[in-house]
Amino acid sequence: MPQEANQAPAKYFTPFNIVAGIIVVVGIIITVLRFTRGLGTVTHLSDNNPWGIWIGFDLLVGVALAAGGYVTSAAVYIFGLKRFHAAVRPAILTGFLGYALVVLALHYDVGRPWRLPYPFLVSRGTTSLLFEVAACVALYLTVLFIEFSPAALEWLGANRARRLVVKLTLVLTIFGVMLSTLHQSSLGALFLIAPSKLHPLWYSSYIPIYFFITSIIAGLSMVIFESSLSHRYLAHKMDAGHLAAKKDVTLGFGKAAAWVLAGYFFIKVIGIAVDNNWHYLATGYGAWYLVELLGFIALPAFTYAIGVREGNTTLIQWTSAWTVLGIVVNRFNVSLVAFNWHLPAEARYFPHWMEIGISVFIVTIGLLVFRFIATRMPILHAHPDYEAH
Repeated sequence: MPQEANQAPAKYFTPFNIVAGIIVVVGIIITVLRFTRGLGTVTHLSDNNPWGIWIGFDLLVGVALAAGGYVTSAAVYIFGLKRFHAAVRPAILTGFLGYALVVLALHYDVGRPWRLPYPFLVSRGTTSLLFEVAACVALYLTVLFIEFSPAALEWLGANRARRLVVKLTLVLTIFGVMLSTLHQSSLGALFLIAPSKLHPLWYSSYIPIYFFITSIIAGLSMVIFESSLSHRYLAHKMDAGHLAAKKDVTLGFGKAAAWVLAGYFFIKVIGIAVDNNWHYLATGYGAWYLVELLGFIALPAFTYAIGVREGNTTLIQWTSAWTVLGIVVNRFNVSLVAFNWHLPAEARYFPHWMEIGISVFIVTIGLLVFRFIATRMPILHAHPDYEAH
């Protein structure tokens, strides 16, 4: 059971709650402006730059960082790594909230959000990559909801429904991995239609593979990062099993991340060689590309490996945060920094402060909902009536 003995009464006016409350209020005001006065009031989007930070961060980054759900489920239920079982429910919850918030963010970015169901119900654009991404995201969000539901059903005491869902675990895991493989790579494939707009160092025929591999890296790193935050701020909600599993999860996922990052580094170098883009490395964009390649791929691969070899969980946790930042940098480079790189500075896109405000608002909503669920449902501890299962 969670360690809640002699716990002090809950404090509502904490620094986090006050800051989060301010962000939520500002976010609601911007939301009203967005849906009453249109995109032009709150964004710097244009015909040359139709995709901004709401796509670059809220969608591309959000989907990547939500990959911990399929990565952890596959590790435990497909590859049989049961020692990581304690990480499954937090990872599934993070993934479910991540995809739900991606869908929420799309309502801000799409000019007519009420038409989001049209590709499924009216004009079935089955030849479009966007249709495939939309279909996979919608299906995988449903899968994540079902995978998350046992925790909610235990909380509600719905034993029969819980037993039914638990029997579907392996099927849901396999289906989730298939869907994730499709849409994670397809998000990269969207940029294949823009060879003249995306800088050659970031444009590659392998970009779908890059996006899929980085989703695995993001998933592994996000599980470590989320676990470290949960153990720091929600340890009183954890039982002995979850507390004891921290080291195994950190070392195991850190080792996997080191190998995947090392492989990704060599694939990226091969990509430069295949496209013969070495000369671009001597330019300003080339210098920034090397920062991403060496600073956010090679460096975390090395520090992950050192942390695992030395059993240094603190180093692994800091590396996970750096790697998550690297995923953000990569997605921003592809969708914003290196996109329309040939345009003059005055024609380039820079987000409106309200666009940034909405992104911060959505992230804050995710944190608040995660904390609400994790402090009430059996996410970080086993329900006493189901510990045997």
